[in-house]
Formats: sequence, C-alpha cells, structure tokens
Amino acid sequence: MAYRVEFVERTGLELLETRRGYARYRMPLAGNENHVGVLYMGAYTVLAEATAAIPGISILDTERFYPILKDIAVSFHKPATSDVFAEFHLEEPALETFLADLERKGSATYIAEFPMHDAGGVHVASGKVTVKLLSHGWAKPDQNGISSSRSS
Repeated sequence: MAYRVEFVERTGLELLETRRGYARYRMPLAGNENHVGVLYMGAYTVLAEATAAIPGISILDTERFYPILKDIAVSFHKPATSDVFAEFHLEEPALETFLADLERKGSATYIAEFPMHDAGGVHVASGKVTVKLLSHGWAKPDQNGISSSRSS
C-alpha cells in the first residue's frame, strides 16, 4: 500500500532522496507563495509532515502498520523567496526499537526535529513533528496498559 495525499501532490513537493530511515524533500516556491511573495506557512507544514513521516514509513509493512501525526509545529525564522529543503534521519537502533515496539504493543512514537533551509542554505524555519506508527489492529491501552484488541 502506498500513501497518497492529493493535497500534498498539488503543492509540487518533491522527494529528492529516500532510503531506510531517511528522507530529503524540496518544497517549490512556485505555486506556494503567499500574498507577499514568500513561501506560504502551510507549505512549510506540508514539508515538515512529509520529512518527518517518511523515515518511519520506510520501515513499515504497510499491510500491517500505518503512520499518523500526533502533533506538528513549525517555527518560522526568515521569509523564503526560493524553494525550501528539509531532511530527517532516524538511526538504525531507533528503527529496530520501533519495529520491536510495533510487534510487541502495536504502536511506536518518535519526535522528528529538523531545520528547513532556502536554496541559499539560510535556516528559514524549524519543524518538530510527533509521528505515531500503529498496527491496523491497534487499540489504545486501558489504565493498566492492556489493549482491548490484543491478547497478552
């Protein structure tokens, strides 16, 4: 199963590089400018979401697991008058822990924090995204930590 979001596709977001636990993206300025000609804040948010989620998705058997964002924050530093780039990498030990947690309890969570730079390398924004990876059969644990849809 591939994840497609038409809204994201309309922004022209381009995946420049991906591998296990890593993603690098480019958000084009063209078509994503605000009323004063700089990158629209919503475009930064789309860039942050994709940059944070793809490293986790890269390890998933999507027939069994799926990602969802728990929260997202974008801190704006300087206006961007060019395309904007972001990348994020999860280290192999963290990936192995997430996979073990998914098998054991049906969920895993990570926080992605990364800078976003314009075409000249200027740090224009920062992203902080909490990504939750879930089993298709996941149910929120009760106060004793027991999931109603999973047996012990």
